[in-house]
Amino acid sequence: MTADTSARLLALLALLQSRPSWSGTELADQLGVTTRTIRNDVERLRVLDYPVEATRGATGGYRLGAGGKLPPLLLDDEEAVAVVIGLRAGRGIAGLETSSARALAKLEQVLPPRLRPTVDALTSVVDHAPENTGTDAPDPEVDPGVLRAIAIAIHDVEWFRFDYRDTSRLVEPYRLLAWQRRWYLVARDPSSDEWDVYRADWIAPRMRTHRRFTPTPLPDDDYTTFTMRRVASSGWQVHARLRIEAPAQAVLDRINPAVGVVEAITDTTSVLVTGADSLDTIAAYIGMLGMDFTVESPGELRTLLHTLAERYTRA
Repeated sequence: MTADTSARLLALLALLQSRPSWSGTELADQLGVTTRTIRNDVERLRVLDYPVEATRGATGGYRLGAGGKLPPLLLDDEEAVAVVIGLRAGRGIAGLETSSARALAKLEQVLPPRLRPTVDALTSVVDHAPENTGTDAPDPEVDPGVLRAIAIAIHDVEWFRFDYRDTSRLVEPYRLLAWQRRWYLVARDPSSDEWDVYRADWIAPRMRTHRRFTPTPLPDDDYTTFTMRRVASSGWQVHARLRIEAPAQAVLDRINPAVGVVEAITDTTSVLVTGADSLDTIAAYIGMLGMDFTVESPGELRTLLHTLAERYTRA
């Protein structure tokens, strides 16, 4: 097989990967050859155990079937850079660092020599500073098996059963959402019709139900807006209720919507329900509001604020 033929076969494989099906004429036009050459090249690929399927008739064509030997990874320069950066950037999933290193090693084996310097450069010089700097708690890690189980249930539109903080849940799963290195499941309880958000690192999947359901639209919000609001009120390790001496809108202008729900009490006062991974984090961020406030709950936060106030006075 000549070098030109080998290059053309790789180009043909790349085209077959890029969309579900091609006609022989389209492939010939793309590669600048005749349809007879395309037929011959398809036969060569089949000899090499690539599952190229053909259909006859006026709408006939070619497509890459499932199974058999998978074609080599075909990436242009920009795609190679994107894959490497993506593998280096993924965080928050247990074991991802090791699996990313394995994937990078495999990627280097199938890339042409001209792209390897780019990959080597990115692999050796790209690093990450701490991303979760808004809390003193350690970053949560999610078992990739948990994410797979959730994703399969969502994709297959089937009920999802799991244990969650010492309780058993059975829900209709709708969406996985990632935010600040955490993963959340948006789901609906079919027994109560209530929607809720669950932290994936607190989920322990049970056996698959294989029981399909008819999806119900999420009322009013999109999934992201709903998740942010629910995380603010129930998605943290600890929560606090504060009466703020300021209008509700003024408080909203000062906070991230995922860390607090604000309710107006009067034109000049409001209630902020906020959460974090620790009371120390809440105590620090309350001061950054720049507004007078009263702690309604929990009592432990009042004690902590007294301690901080004494420390600041000594400073």
